[in-house]
Amino acid sequence: MPVTQPSVHTQALAAPGRDTLARRYADVRSHSLALAAPLSAEDQCIQSMADASPTKWHLAHTSWFFEAVVLAPHAPGYQAFDQRFFHLFNSYYESLGPRHPRPQRGLLTRPSLDEVLAYRQHVDAAMAAFIADAAAPGWDGTQALIELGLNHEQQHQELLLTDILHALSCNPLLPAYRAAEAPALRLAARTPPMQWLALPGGTVQIGHDSDGFAFDNETPRHSVLLQPFEIADRLVTCGEYAQFIADGGYDKPALWLSDGWTAVLAQGWRAPAYWIAPNDPRAPFAHWQVFGLDGVRPLDPLAPVSQLSFYEAAAYAQWAGARLPTEFEWEAAAGAQGITQMSGHVWQWTRSSYDPYPGFKPLAGAVAEYNGKFMVGQLVLRGGSSTTPAGHTRPSYRNFFPPGARWQFSGLRLAKDATC
Repeated sequence: MPVTQPSVHTQALAAPGRDTLARRYADVRSHSLALAAPLSAEDQCIQSMADASPTKWHLAHTSWFFEAVVLAPHAPGYQAFDQRFFHLFNSYYESLGPRHPRPQRGLLTRPSLDEVLAYRQHVDAAMAAFIADAAAPGWDGTQALIELGLNHEQQHQELLLTDILHALSCNPLLPAYRAAEAPALRLAARTPPMQWLALPGGTVQIGHDSDGFAFDNETPRHSVLLQPFEIADRLVTCGEYAQFIADGGYDKPALWLSDGWTAVLAQGWRAPAYWIAPNDPRAPFAHWQVFGLDGVRPLDPLAPVSQLSFYEAAAYAQWAGARLPTEFEWEAAAGAQGITQMSGHVWQWTRSSYDPYPGFKPLAGAVAEYNGKFMVGQLVLRGGSSTTPAGHTRPSYRNFFPPGARWQFSGLRLAKDATC
């Protein structure tokens, strides 16, 4: 492990007192354990695909981040819990050394879950002492690293849920992650008509405004020229998407991008991930069912459609006579009067490639690898889902995934060019 590391640069990070930072650290770390609590040791070791990670690995990797990025370089006299963990739980940081292959994380039955939990306790004790006792020189940069680590852990909290949902969906028993809650009370029998909000376009400011924390990919703030456009006031619902299916949406190549149609044929897509058709032998019910964190439930036609790939979102938009918004249109609309469901429901695919903003500079040191090196072959999603930790997102937040990904809580909002 390196013994020194340049400090991270963040955007006007507020400087809370050490006690406040210690409480935030404890809250975030305890929430990860609470999310894992419903899962057995066997659940926490499983890896259902190369793009997902076991729950146990998420718990260990988020501890690795604090150990490798904060404690080892900056805490005098820090003693590692186990030197081998620097290799086992590194994700993709080339500058911090070799790592265990991502597709083989599910093979790590050792260390045990108990050892991983002991590892977290070791790191937490060292971090508590470091936050309380760190010398003033260089503290601002180190504090920024801790804040980055906490936001990093919140990202993994969401991934923990999306990854275990995929794993449980591969089990023929379709077990629930948690006990089912009572169905939401619906005051409306039908989906309210979609309203189109007209925005004038023009020059708008895009990116983080330097007030509080931001990831480097949200910066620098810059001007973008938008043409007049219209955007839907709400998300597309399950009921609306079911109409697309009923109309043969998955059988009409004209609706699909070329790579998307190839995926439909190669992977046999007929509905969003985790939808169970009425004739599925696993669930012989009369109507569509949806598998979620609380098990198999009847499809709620008023709920936002979720678990869509970019290809499916774009095909639906084509079928609906609309398109997906660009990420810049989405951000410009985030404060528009009448706009709803911008966060806390599903991530919303945009028509924007995940590219650097003009003048983008990655963070300094090892965390330079955090975002910038993934700026190719991915599409931007905006908003935040029901599994995103509270307070973690903001209008400038840029999520990104490859266009075929659909195990995330991702849906869509429609847009179109302004009516002449």
